[in-house]
Amino acid sequence: MTQAITPRRVVVTGMGTINCLGHNVADTWQKIAAGECGIGPIEQFDTTGHKTQIGGEVKGFVASEHFSKRDARRIDRVSQLAVVAAREALADAKFDTLPEKTRARTGVVIGTGIGGIYSSTDNMKTMLEKGPSRVSPHYVPMMLPDTSPARISLEFGLRGPNMALATACASSTNAIGETARMVALGGQDVMVTGGTEAALNPLTLAGFNNMGAMSTWNDRPLVASRPFDLERSGFVPGEGAAILVLEALEHALARGAHIYGEIIGYGSTADAFHITAPDENGIGAIESMEMAFERAGIGPEAVDYINAHGTSTKLNDQMETRAVKKLFGDRAYEVPMSSTKGMHGHLLGAGGALEFVICLKAVENGLLPPTINYTVPDPELDLDYVPNVAREADINVFMSNSFGFGGHNATLIGRKFVG
Repeated sequence: MTQAITPRRVVVTGMGTINCLGHNVADTWQKIAAGECGIGPIEQFDTTGHKTQIGGEVKGFVASEHFSKRDARRIDRVSQLAVVAAREALADAKFDTLPEKTRARTGVVIGTGIGGIYSSTDNMKTMLEKGPSRVSPHYVPMMLPDTSPARISLEFGLRGPNMALATACASSTNAIGETARMVALGGQDVMVTGGTEAALNPLTLAGFNNMGAMSTWNDRPLVASRPFDLERSGFVPGEGAAILVLEALEHALARGAHIYGEIIGYGSTADAFHITAPDENGIGAIESMEMAFERAGIGPEAVDYINAHGTSTKLNDQMETRAVKKLFGDRAYEVPMSSTKGMHGHLLGAGGALEFVICLKAVENGLLPPTINYTVPDPELDLDYVPNVAREADINVFMSNSFGFGGHNATLIGRKFVG
Protein backbone atom coordinates (compact mmCIF):
# COMPACT_ATOMS: atom_id res chain seq x y z
CA MET A 1 0.00 0.00 0.00
CA THR A 2 1.33 3.43 -0.97
CA GLN A 3 1.96 5.72 2.00
CA ALA A 4 0.59 9.26 1.80
CA ILE A 5 3.16 12.05 1.56
CA THR A 6 3.17 14.50 4.46
CA PRO A 7 3.76 17.96 2.95
CA ARG A 8 6.90 19.72 4.13
CA ARG A 9 6.89 23.31 5.33
CA VAL A 10 8.17 25.76 2.70
CA VAL A 11 10.11 28.92 3.56
CA VAL A 12 11.70 31.81 1.69
CA THR A 13 15.46 32.13 2.18
CA GLY A 14 16.47 34.59 -0.53
CA MET A 15 14.97 37.55 -2.42
CA GLY A 16 16.02 39.82 -5.27
CA THR A 17 14.35 42.46 -7.41
CA ILE A 18 14.89 45.18 -9.97
CA ASN A 19 12.06 47.60 -10.69
CA CYS A 20 11.34 51.31 -11.07
CA LEU A 21 11.77 51.91 -7.33
CA GLY A 22 15.14 50.23 -6.94
CA HIS A 23 17.66 47.80 -8.33
CA ASN A 24 17.59 45.67 -5.19
CA VAL A 25 15.27 44.68 -2.35
CA ALA A 26 16.63 47.15 0.21
CA ASP A 27 16.17 50.24 -1.98
CA THR A 28 12.76 49.05 -3.14
CA TRP A 29 11.51 48.53 0.40
CA GLN A 30 12.85 51.89 1.56
CA LYS A 31 10.76 53.66 -1.07
CA ILE A 32 7.70 51.50 -0.44
CA ALA A 33 7.87 52.33 3.26
CA ALA A 34 8.17 56.04 2.42
CA GLY A 35 5.25 55.92 -0.02
CA GLU A 36 7.39 57.10 -2.94
CA CYS A 37 6.32 56.70 -6.56
CA GLY A 38 8.69 55.54 -9.31
CA ILE A 39 6.36 56.22 -12.24
CA GLY A 40 7.43 58.75 -14.86
CA PRO A 41 7.67 59.42 -18.61
CA ILE A 42 8.69 56.39 -20.68
CA GLU A 43 12.18 56.87 -22.13
CA GLN A 44 12.85 53.57 -23.94
CA PHE A 45 11.07 54.76 -27.09
CA ASP A 46 9.30 57.75 -28.57
CA THR A 47 5.76 57.74 -27.15
CA THR A 48 4.43 60.36 -29.58
CA GLY A 49 0.93 59.33 -30.66
CA HIS A 50 0.38 57.01 -27.69
CA LYS A 51 -2.46 57.81 -25.32
CA THR A 52 -0.38 56.62 -22.37
CA GLN A 53 3.18 57.93 -22.22
CA ILE A 54 4.11 57.05 -18.63
CA GLY A 55 5.18 53.89 -16.84
CA GLY A 56 7.11 52.29 -14.04
CA GLU A 57 10.27 52.04 -16.11
CA VAL A 58 13.52 50.61 -14.75
CA LYS A 59 15.80 53.63 -15.08
CA GLY A 60 19.59 53.43 -15.09
CA PHE A 61 19.74 49.81 -16.23
CA VAL A 62 22.63 49.33 -18.68
CA ALA A 63 22.82 45.75 -19.91
CA SER A 64 26.54 45.92 -20.67
CA GLU A 65 27.22 46.59 -16.99
CA HIS A 66 25.68 43.21 -16.10
CA PHE A 67 26.46 41.04 -19.12
CA SER A 68 29.18 40.58 -21.70
CA LYS A 69 28.76 42.61 -24.88
CA ARG A 70 27.69 39.47 -26.72
CA ASP A 71 25.07 38.47 -24.15
CA ALA A 72 23.80 42.02 -23.85
CA ARG A 73 22.91 41.78 -27.56
CA ARG A 74 21.57 38.23 -27.46
CA ILE A 75 19.41 38.30 -24.33
CA ASP A 76 16.08 40.14 -24.33
CA ARG A 77 15.53 42.74 -21.63
CA VAL A 78 12.93 40.52 -19.94
CA SER A 79 15.54 37.80 -19.33
CA GLN A 80 18.26 40.30 -18.43
CA LEU A 81 16.08 41.65 -15.61
CA ALA A 82 15.30 38.12 -14.42
CA VAL A 83 18.96 37.13 -14.25
CA VAL A 84 19.95 40.31 -12.37
CA ALA A 85 17.20 39.74 -9.77
CA ALA A 86 18.16 36.06 -9.50
CA ARG A 87 21.78 36.99 -8.77
CA GLU A 88 20.64 39.05 -5.80
CA ALA A 89 18.25 36.37 -4.54
CA LEU A 90 20.79 33.56 -4.75
CA ALA A 91 23.50 35.64 -3.12
CA ASP A 92 21.02 36.56 -0.38
CA ALA A 93 20.28 32.87 0.18
CA LYS A 94 24.03 32.08 0.29
CA PHE A 95 23.39 29.59 -2.48
CA ASP A 96 27.09 29.19 -3.25
CA THR A 97 27.62 27.56 0.15
CA LEU A 98 25.29 24.68 -0.66
CA PRO A 99 26.76 21.32 -1.68
CA GLU A 100 27.30 20.97 -5.43
CA LYS A 101 24.76 18.15 -5.62
CA THR A 102 22.05 20.33 -4.07
CA ARG A 103 22.85 23.24 -6.36
CA ALA A 104 22.67 20.99 -9.41
CA ARG A 105 19.27 19.60 -8.38
CA THR A 106 17.80 23.08 -7.85
CA GLY A 107 15.11 24.04 -10.36
CA VAL A 108 13.67 27.29 -11.71
CA VAL A 109 10.04 28.28 -12.36
CA ILE A 110 9.48 31.83 -13.62
CA GLY A 111 6.21 33.56 -14.46
CA THR A 112 5.93 36.04 -17.31
CA GLY A 113 2.84 37.33 -19.06
CA ILE A 114 4.35 38.45 -22.35
CA GLY A 115 7.99 37.35 -22.62
CA GLY A 116 10.48 38.85 -25.07
CA ILE A 117 8.19 41.30 -26.84
CA TYR A 118 11.02 43.70 -27.76
CA SER A 119 12.82 40.95 -29.65
CA SER A 120 9.62 40.17 -31.55
CA THR A 121 8.80 43.72 -32.56
CA ASP A 122 12.40 44.63 -33.41
CA ASN A 123 12.88 41.57 -35.60
CA MET A 124 9.51 42.02 -37.29
CA LYS A 125 10.57 45.54 -38.24
CA THR A 126 13.87 44.21 -39.55
CA MET A 127 12.13 41.58 -41.66
CA LEU A 128 9.68 44.05 -43.18
CA GLU A 129 12.36 46.64 -43.93
CA LYS A 130 15.33 44.45 -44.89
CA GLY A 131 13.94 41.00 -45.64
CA PRO A 132 13.75 37.61 -43.89
CA SER A 133 17.47 36.91 -44.22
CA ARG A 134 18.25 39.80 -41.85
CA VAL A 135 16.21 38.44 -38.92
CA SER A 136 18.53 37.56 -36.05
CA PRO A 137 19.39 33.85 -35.69
CA HIS A 138 19.02 34.48 -31.95
CA TYR A 139 15.48 35.84 -32.29
CA VAL A 140 13.58 32.69 -31.29
CA PRO A 141 15.38 32.01 -27.99
CA MET A 142 15.32 35.74 -27.22
CA MET A 143 11.52 35.95 -27.40
CA LEU A 144 10.54 32.61 -25.83
CA PRO A 145 8.96 32.92 -22.36
CA ASP A 146 11.01 29.97 -21.09
CA THR A 147 14.31 31.70 -21.89
CA SER A 148 14.26 33.56 -18.56
CA PRO A 149 14.35 30.40 -16.41
CA ALA A 150 16.75 28.84 -18.92
CA ARG A 151 19.16 31.77 -18.58
CA ILE A 152 19.07 31.52 -14.78
CA SER A 153 19.70 27.79 -15.06
CA LEU A 154 22.66 28.34 -17.40
CA GLU A 155 24.31 30.97 -15.22
CA PHE A 156 24.12 28.97 -12.00
CA GLY A 157 24.28 25.39 -13.30
CA LEU A 158 20.79 24.50 -12.08
CA ARG A 159 19.66 21.16 -13.55
CA GLY A 160 16.40 20.68 -11.67
CA PRO A 161 12.91 21.26 -13.15
CA ASN A 162 13.00 24.32 -15.39
CA MET A 163 9.94 26.01 -16.85
CA ALA A 164 8.02 29.20 -17.53
CA LEU A 165 4.44 29.78 -16.45
CA ALA A 166 2.07 32.20 -18.18
CA THR A 167 -1.28 33.21 -16.69
CA ALA A 168 -1.23 36.90 -17.62
CA CYS A 169 -1.05 39.12 -14.52
CA ALA A 170 -1.30 36.09 -12.21
CA SER A 171 1.80 34.45 -13.73
CA SER A 172 4.38 34.96 -10.98
CA THR A 173 1.91 34.31 -8.17
CA ASN A 174 1.07 31.00 -9.83
CA ALA A 175 4.79 30.35 -10.33
CA ILE A 176 5.49 30.83 -6.62
CA GLY A 177 2.49 28.71 -5.63
CA GLU A 178 3.31 25.83 -7.97
CA THR A 179 6.97 25.92 -6.96
CA ALA A 180 6.01 25.82 -3.28
CA ARG A 181 3.99 22.68 -3.98
CA MET A 182 7.01 21.06 -5.63
CA VAL A 183 9.08 21.70 -2.52
CA ALA A 184 6.29 20.73 -0.13
CA LEU A 185 5.76 17.35 -1.79
CA GLY A 186 9.40 16.45 -1.44
CA GLY A 187 10.73 16.51 -4.96
CA GLN A 188 13.04 19.48 -4.46
CA ASP A 189 14.83 20.87 -1.40
CA VAL A 190 15.59 24.24 -3.03
CA MET A 191 13.90 26.08 -5.91
CA VAL A 192 14.19 29.47 -7.60
CA THR A 193 10.95 31.18 -8.59
CA GLY A 194 9.29 34.53 -9.21
CA GLY A 195 8.48 36.64 -12.25
CA THR A 196 9.85 38.98 -14.89
CA GLU A 197 8.34 41.39 -17.39
CA ALA A 198 9.70 43.99 -19.82
CA ALA A 199 6.68 44.94 -21.90
CA LEU A 200 6.93 48.74 -21.95
CA ASN A 201 6.86 48.43 -25.70
CA PRO A 202 5.05 50.47 -28.39
CA LEU A 203 2.91 47.52 -29.48
CA THR A 204 1.74 46.43 -26.02
CA LEU A 205 1.20 50.05 -25.00
CA ALA A 206 -1.03 50.63 -28.02
CA GLY A 207 -2.95 47.40 -27.44
CA PHE A 208 -3.70 48.10 -23.78
CA ASN A 209 -4.62 51.69 -24.62
CA ASN A 210 -7.07 50.68 -27.32
CA MET A 211 -8.74 48.40 -24.78
CA GLY A 212 -9.24 51.44 -22.55
CA ALA A 213 -7.30 49.74 -19.74
CA MET A 214 -4.59 52.30 -18.95
CA SER A 215 -4.43 55.71 -17.33
CA THR A 216 -3.72 58.68 -19.61
CA TRP A 217 -2.69 61.11 -16.88
CA ASN A 218 0.59 61.80 -18.69
CA ASP A 219 1.00 65.24 -17.12
CA ARG A 220 0.58 63.78 -13.61
CA PRO A 221 2.61 60.54 -13.57
CA LEU A 222 3.17 60.48 -9.81
CA VAL A 223 -0.58 60.33 -9.12
CA ALA A 224 -1.81 58.47 -12.21
CA SER A 225 -1.99 55.04 -10.54
CA ARG A 226 -4.55 55.41 -7.74
CA PRO A 227 -5.99 52.05 -6.64
CA PHE A 228 -9.47 52.14 -5.05
CA ASP A 229 -9.75 55.92 -5.52
CA LEU A 230 -12.97 57.25 -7.07
CA GLU A 231 -10.96 59.02 -9.80
CA ARG A 232 -9.00 55.92 -10.86
CA SER A 233 -8.93 55.71 -14.65
CA GLY A 234 -6.80 52.69 -15.48
CA PHE A 235 -3.55 50.98 -14.62
CA VAL A 236 -0.05 52.33 -15.25
CA PRO A 237 2.30 49.75 -16.81
CA GLY A 238 5.54 48.81 -15.11
CA GLU A 239 8.46 46.50 -15.71
CA GLY A 240 10.95 44.57 -13.65
CA ALA A 241 11.64 41.24 -12.01
CA ALA A 242 11.36 39.72 -8.55
CA ILE A 243 12.95 36.38 -7.68
CA LEU A 244 12.68 34.26 -4.54
CA VAL A 245 14.52 31.20 -3.26
CA LEU A 246 12.14 28.65 -1.73
CA GLU A 247 13.44 25.92 0.53
CA ALA A 248 12.14 23.04 2.61
CA LEU A 249 12.15 24.14 6.24
CA GLU A 250 14.29 21.32 7.58
CA HIS A 251 16.84 21.93 4.84
CA ALA A 252 16.97 25.65 5.61
CA LEU A 253 17.33 25.04 9.35
CA ALA A 254 20.06 22.46 8.86
CA ARG A 255 22.25 24.99 7.07
CA GLY A 256 21.36 27.95 9.27
CA ALA A 257 19.71 29.95 6.48
CA HIS A 258 17.98 33.26 7.14
CA ILE A 259 14.23 32.73 6.83
CA TYR A 260 12.04 35.62 5.67
CA GLY A 261 8.74 33.83 6.08
CA GLU A 262 6.73 30.73 5.30
CA ILE A 263 4.30 29.98 2.47
CA ILE A 264 1.32 28.19 3.96
CA GLY A 265 -1.49 28.49 1.40
CA TYR A 266 -2.05 28.70 -2.34
CA GLY A 267 -5.18 28.92 -4.45
CA SER A 268 -5.65 29.03 -8.21
CA THR A 269 -8.95 29.23 -10.12
CA ALA A 270 -10.56 30.54 -13.30
CA ASP A 271 -13.54 32.87 -13.68
CA ALA A 272 -14.86 31.12 -16.83
CA PHE A 273 -16.58 34.45 -17.47
CA HIS A 274 -14.81 36.76 -19.96
CA ILE A 275 -11.42 36.91 -21.69
CA THR A 276 -10.50 40.32 -20.21
CA ALA A 277 -13.19 41.52 -17.78
CA PRO A 278 -13.42 40.03 -14.27
CA ASP A 279 -16.64 38.55 -12.96
CA GLU A 280 -18.12 41.59 -11.22
CA ASN A 281 -19.11 39.48 -8.21
CA GLY A 282 -15.65 38.03 -7.86
CA ILE A 283 -16.72 34.38 -7.78
CA GLY A 284 -13.40 33.08 -9.11
CA ALA A 285 -11.42 35.38 -6.81
CA ILE A 286 -13.43 34.19 -3.81
CA GLU A 287 -12.84 30.56 -4.74
CA SER A 288 -9.10 31.20 -5.14
CA MET A 289 -8.91 32.73 -1.66
CA GLU A 290 -11.03 29.92 -0.22
CA MET A 291 -8.71 27.33 -1.74
CA ALA A 292 -5.69 29.08 -0.23
CA PHE A 293 -7.35 29.14 3.19
CA GLU A 294 -8.23 25.45 2.93
CA ARG A 295 -4.65 24.49 2.11
CA ALA A 296 -3.32 26.76 4.86
CA GLY A 297 -5.69 25.25 7.42
CA ILE A 298 -6.87 28.67 8.58
CA GLY A 299 -9.77 31.02 7.95
CA PRO A 300 -10.18 34.75 7.24
CA GLU A 301 -10.09 35.49 10.97
CA ALA A 302 -6.34 34.73 10.98
CA VAL A 303 -5.35 37.28 8.32
CA ASP A 304 -3.60 40.46 9.47
CA TYR A 305 -3.00 42.05 6.04
CA ILE A 306 -4.20 41.66 2.45
CA ASN A 307 -1.98 42.71 -0.43
CA ALA A 308 -4.55 43.50 -3.10
CA HIS A 309 -4.18 43.07 -6.84
CA GLY A 310 -5.55 46.64 -6.88
CA THR A 311 -4.77 47.73 -10.43
CA SER A 312 -6.45 51.16 -10.38
CA THR A 313 -9.03 50.08 -12.96
CA LYS A 314 -12.73 50.57 -12.36
CA LEU A 315 -13.70 46.91 -12.67
CA ASN A 316 -10.80 45.21 -10.86
CA ASP A 317 -10.84 47.36 -7.74
CA GLN A 318 -14.60 47.06 -7.47
CA MET A 319 -14.56 43.28 -7.96
CA GLU A 320 -11.75 42.68 -5.47
CA THR A 321 -13.43 44.77 -2.79
CA ARG A 322 -16.71 42.92 -3.29
CA ALA A 323 -14.93 39.54 -3.15
CA VAL A 324 -13.14 40.37 0.11
CA LYS A 325 -16.36 41.67 1.67
CA LYS A 326 -18.25 38.53 0.74
CA LEU A 327 -15.56 36.14 1.96
CA PHE A 328 -14.50 38.01 5.11
CA GLY A 329 -17.93 39.28 6.15
CA ASP A 330 -17.88 42.01 8.80
CA ARG A 331 -14.18 41.37 9.40
CA ALA A 332 -13.40 42.81 5.97
CA TYR A 333 -13.61 46.25 7.59
CA GLU A 334 -11.03 45.29 10.22
CA VAL A 335 -8.32 43.87 7.94
CA PRO A 336 -5.99 46.39 6.26
CA MET A 337 -5.82 45.86 2.48
CA SER A 338 -3.45 47.90 0.34
CA SER A 339 -2.17 47.97 -3.23
CA THR A 340 1.41 49.01 -3.91
CA LYS A 341 0.86 49.50 -7.66
CA GLY A 342 0.50 53.24 -7.13
CA MET A 343 4.24 53.24 -6.41
CA HIS A 344 5.71 50.75 -8.91
CA GLY A 345 2.98 50.44 -11.52
CA HIS A 346 1.55 47.17 -12.77
CA LEU A 347 4.34 44.72 -13.61
CA LEU A 348 1.87 42.41 -15.35
CA GLY A 349 3.22 38.85 -15.04
CA ALA A 350 5.92 39.91 -12.56
CA GLY A 351 3.58 41.91 -10.32
CA GLY A 352 2.64 39.13 -7.92
CA ALA A 353 6.26 38.19 -7.20
CA LEU A 354 7.28 41.78 -6.46
CA GLU A 355 4.27 42.19 -4.21
CA PHE A 356 5.08 38.96 -2.37
CA VAL A 357 8.59 40.27 -1.72
CA ILE A 358 7.03 43.48 -0.40
CA CYS A 359 4.74 41.45 1.87
CA LEU A 360 7.69 39.60 3.38
CA LYS A 361 9.51 42.89 4.00
CA ALA A 362 6.33 44.24 5.59
CA VAL A 363 6.28 41.29 7.99
CA GLU A 364 9.98 41.73 8.75
CA ASN A 365 9.63 45.45 9.48
CA GLY A 366 6.17 45.47 11.07
CA LEU A 367 4.93 48.05 8.58
CA LEU A 368 1.86 48.01 6.34
CA PRO A 369 2.62 49.28 2.80
CA PRO A 370 0.39 52.21 1.85
CA THR A 371 -2.02 52.68 -1.03
CA ILE A 372 -0.76 56.03 -2.27
CA ASN A 373 -2.84 58.58 -4.23
CA TYR A 374 -5.98 57.63 -2.32
CA THR A 375 -7.61 61.05 -2.07
CA VAL A 376 -11.22 60.76 -3.22
CA PRO A 377 -13.03 57.83 -1.55
CA ASP A 378 -15.33 55.71 -3.67
CA PRO A 379 -18.58 55.22 -1.68
CA GLU A 380 -18.74 51.53 -2.66
CA LEU A 381 -15.07 50.87 -1.95
CA ASP A 382 -15.07 51.50 1.76
CA LEU A 383 -12.47 49.17 3.27
CA ASP A 384 -9.24 50.08 5.06
CA TYR A 385 -6.86 50.58 2.14
CA VAL A 386 -4.02 51.98 4.32
CA PRO A 387 -4.34 55.33 2.57
CA ASN A 388 -1.20 57.25 1.58
CA VAL A 389 1.02 56.57 4.61
CA ALA A 390 2.58 53.32 5.82
CA ARG A 391 1.34 52.12 9.20
CA GLU A 392 3.03 50.15 11.95
CA ALA A 393 1.43 46.78 12.61
CA ASP A 394 2.29 43.30 13.83
CA ILE A 395 1.76 41.16 10.74
CA ASN A 396 1.69 37.45 11.38
CA VAL A 397 -0.41 36.14 8.46
CA PHE A 398 -0.85 37.88 5.11
CA MET A 399 -2.65 37.14 1.87
CA SER A 400 -1.61 38.32 -1.61
CA ASN A 401 -3.93 38.26 -4.64
CA SER A 402 -3.24 38.38 -8.38
CA PHE A 403 -5.82 38.30 -11.16
CA GLY A 404 -5.15 38.12 -14.91
CA PHE A 405 -6.77 38.34 -18.32
CA GLY A 406 -8.35 35.03 -19.22
CA GLY A 407 -10.01 34.93 -15.81
CA HIS A 408 -6.91 33.64 -14.01
CA ASN A 409 -6.96 34.03 -10.22
CA ALA A 410 -4.11 33.22 -7.84
CA THR A 411 -3.77 33.67 -4.09
CA LEU A 412 -0.83 33.12 -1.76
CA ILE A 413 -0.95 33.04 2.02
CA GLY A 414 2.25 33.57 3.95
CA ARG A 415 3.15 34.00 7.57
CA LYS A 416 5.90 35.13 9.85
CA PHE A 417 8.27 32.27 10.51
CA VAL A 418 7.97 30.60 13.87
CA GLY A 419 9.98 27.47 14.58
